[in-house]
Amino acid sequence: MSNLPSPLILRPLAAAVLGMAALGAHAQSVTSLVVAFPAGGPADSLARVVATQLEKELKQTVVVENKPGGNGAIAANHVARSRPDGQTLFLSSVGAISINPALYPKLIYDPVKDFAPISLLISTPEVLIVGPNHPAKTAKEFVERAKTPKGVTMGSSGIGSMPHMAIAQLKLSTKGNILHVPYKGAAPAITDTIGGQVDGFIGDISGLMSNIQAGKARPLAIAAPKRSPLLPDVPTFDELGIPNVYANNWYGVFAPRNTPAEKVEALNAAVRKVLASEELKNYAATTGVELSPTSPKEFEALIRQDAKKWGDLIRAEGIKADE
Repeated sequence: MSNLPSPLILRPLAAAVLGMAALGAHAQSVTSLVVAFPAGGPADSLARVVATQLEKELKQTVVVENKPGGNGAIAANHVARSRPDGQTLFLSSVGAISINPALYPKLIYDPVKDFAPISLLISTPEVLIVGPNHPAKTAKEFVERAKTPKGVTMGSSGIGSMPHMAIAQLKLSTKGNILHVPYKGAAPAITDTIGGQVDGFIGDISGLMSNIQAGKARPLAIAAPKRSPLLPDVPTFDELGIPNVYANNWYGVFAPRNTPAEKVEALNAAVRKVLASEELKNYAATTGVELSPTSPKEFEALIRQDAKKWGDLIRAEGIKADE
């Protein structure tokens, strides 16, 4: 009598093995795009537009994962400790990469050692807004109010965020009496600026256009070397005689550091095609952002440049993570 298993037993066993293999193959065909911000914000909107187009280029599912907190530290730490196979990517603003190192002495990840830059995605200038009923009708009037004993209050999306960095630049340039009010995200800061609870907010033009177009927020000045095509009548701080207020928030894509070079190059090529798509061009046209594809090396150079710029400002102003 044979000791071999019955064919009736082998069939379901083979089916189970094949099923597990199929599940494994399916799992490998999913790429996670981790975002350091909550759902509904500008970064999340960008991630979802990019993910949709990236699926076409990679020919696999791309899932957006929101992991907000710690000015990007939670998402960064998650990706830094992920398998370096190109299946887990990090969509980050400048905050987690070039600002956090100077802000957090005991950062739990290393932006240089833990990540492989893939490509810059977009750059977006910052714009100063006030609520529709604020007495300051121009940036000059706003600065004049900042120089009074009472001064002004300005909200930000958190300590070390790009809005906070822009406020620090404005304070340093004008010597104004500006009280920084950090919020947990841009949305509540914008809401309180519109409502008059704080005097002003400097944020991504892409995240403010809907309120500006609806008349809920009044734009006063652009924190960039040139005016925005979406707001051609709004002057730059330079034009107003307020120098060195340049707050360019960028968003880019990263992989864990030990991701193979050929995989990084393949992802870079895919991202470039995404940024050349009509969908991303339309996104840029409606939000005011600038599509900014780069090589991995060009992106790495920008990261180092901004790390010095914002690190110098943080040290000069004595900005602390727990202020």
